[in-house]
Amino acid sequence: MAVRTADARWEGTLKEGNGHLKLGSGAYEGQFNFNSRFENGVGTNPEELLGAAHAGCFSMALNASLERAETPATYIHTVAHVNITREDGGMVISKIELTTEGAVPGLSQEQFAEAAQKTLEGCIVSKALSAVPMTVSATLHS
Repeated sequence: MAVRTADARWEGTLKEGNGHLKLGSGAYEGQFNFNSRFENGVGTNPEELLGAAHAGCFSMALNASLERAETPATYIHTVAHVNITREDGGMVISKIELTTEGAVPGLSQEQFAEAAQKTLEGCIVSKALSAVPMTVSATLHS
């Protein structure tokens, strides 16, 4: 199977330093710093990239599941909210909330929600992040 790579470099102190992230594919390269990670500064952060990976994996997995059930989706769109909080041991990812929507001809809202929940449990990235509490909210559009 495939091996994916990404790299990061950090220079300077925690609060005044700067980092640079790069995906092995070349699809993304950018800066991050304390403000972009823990406040609202310019740049990305590891949690945002983790959320993008989770939303992408989940959308593909839900689409594949629906296709295998012979109810292919017209589209699936997922947003990941990665919550960071301070706990006794420091900063932690305390919760990931996925909000997904899609158009799936012939499927009911209940069936779509059930498929989304099963996908949350089986998605590769969800499995990798299984130590973090996760929820999924699913809305079917016609």
